[in-house]
Amino acid sequence: MKNLLNIQIFIVLSILTACMGPQGFITEQTPPPIYPDYSGVTIPVNIAPLNFMVSGASRLRVNLSIDELSIDLKGPGRIRIPLRKWRTLLNRAVTLEEEITVTVLAKIQGQWHQYMPFLWHVTRDTLDPFLSYRLIEPGYEVWKSIQLAERHVETFGERIIADNQLTGNNCMNCHTYGNQDPGLSFFHLRGQDGGTVLNRNGELRKIDLFTPGMLSGVVYGNFHPSGRYAVYSTNQELPGFHTQKGERLEVYDSGSDLVVVDLDLNEIIPFPEGFPNEFRTFPVFSASGDAVYYCNATRMTVPDSIYNLRYDLLKIPFDPTAGTWGNKVDTVVRASAMGLSVCHPKTSPDGRYLLFSMARYGTFPIWHQETDLWLLDLHTGETNKLEEANSSYSDTYHSWSSNSRWFVFASKRDDGLYGKPYFCYVDPRGKAHKPFVLPQRDPQRYLNTLKSYNIPELSRGKLPFDATDIERLYFKVPAEKVSIKQSVDHE
Repeated sequence: MKNLLNIQIFIVLSILTACMGPQGFITEQTPPPIYPDYSGVTIPVNIAPLNFMVSGASRLRVNLSIDELSIDLKGPGRIRIPLRKWRTLLNRAVTLEEEITVTVLAKIQGQWHQYMPFLWHVTRDTLDPFLSYRLIEPGYEVWKSIQLAERHVETFGERIIADNQLTGNNCMNCHTYGNQDPGLSFFHLRGQDGGTVLNRNGELRKIDLFTPGMLSGVVYGNFHPSGRYAVYSTNQELPGFHTQKGERLEVYDSGSDLVVVDLDLNEIIPFPEGFPNEFRTFPVFSASGDAVYYCNATRMTVPDSIYNLRYDLLKIPFDPTAGTWGNKVDTVVRASAMGLSVCHPKTSPDGRYLLFSMARYGTFPIWHQETDLWLLDLHTGETNKLEEANSSYSDTYHSWSSNSRWFVFASKRDDGLYGKPYFCYVDPRGKAHKPFVLPQRDPQRYLNTLKSYNIPELSRGKLPFDATDIERLYFKVPAEKVSIKQSVDHE
């Protein structure tokens, strides 16, 4: 097989270099410096073409080959792969269970350079076809334009599903799915006519998820597998700027707690009494729906003690039949003992894994360069830092694909400033593979945009609403009210 691959590479290079004229080429002993970095990645069979560029190149000649199938491409410093040819190539790779060889020649300052080929591994484990994210300037407390967008990852189709220019220029929080279901999602609209927008059972609703006695309106949330409940944190958040070099903004809680919302009855189910008055945030239901994972820290004075504020990962039972919390809390990951702080836990749909991020302290990891992704195997109890997926900049918020083989996460690995959605494959052995960024029709798009991609979430289908529906809901539909559930008996 290795000899066959070497023969294929020699033939490809011979064909490519035969067209280059008498000036010859420089042979490089490294892979090409392509952007985005797609070299050596594992990709799903249903992903859009991995178009790329070489910075400083005036011309490119590229060959994509597998077995007897060979595709020659050329362009002015960047390559756009035709969708039909791309689909044929990926399907051939899956059928043969072989890798795609990518050979690149680049003309830089009048001289052709021949680079070492690299490989693309294609898996038949598909990625959920739709992705939502928030587009926002990576600022601190001031914003001009916020949009929620939906992207078809099998092509380059993108549409706006909510736009704050149509809703009074108010803040708009990120969009969250339940069970990767396009018919079950929510996001928060702030402002006088705001509320939590709930997309459920073919209906768009706006709910005021606040009652007297709560610390605040709801913030971070997650759906129960049944779709009847959602669990949220209530956070009294305060922003602050660092004085230390390399540190930017910190957002911390002066108070935080958890509630469950019964979406059928519009009832709030408070966290049970009798537990210490601690900081609780980032709740998610287990895949089976019988427990809630959340991040918990000992209450302390902030911002004075911010560098000592570390969250552990805890678990508390939940009874979906009775709609009640349990009365026993277990520690799942004691991150504080490692000098770290847990954020953003997410269980895989099959119940096998729990993915989370860890930083040195606090609960706002997007500006922490050291933030990394970790994976807990819920069957074995083994916890691993995902070295294959992490970078030297923050790798934070994530969500799973419905088959539990892929997850998407926000990473600032390019420049430390702009977050972008990266996809990572987790094979049946639980091994993570080198991630790749969401492909774009024009590979220069990420270099030209001034927006961060926040809170990427995968879905199995297209959402049933758009920005005009949200505009009407904001201005024309009163927010539903909720009440506290009475006579709550805990297990």
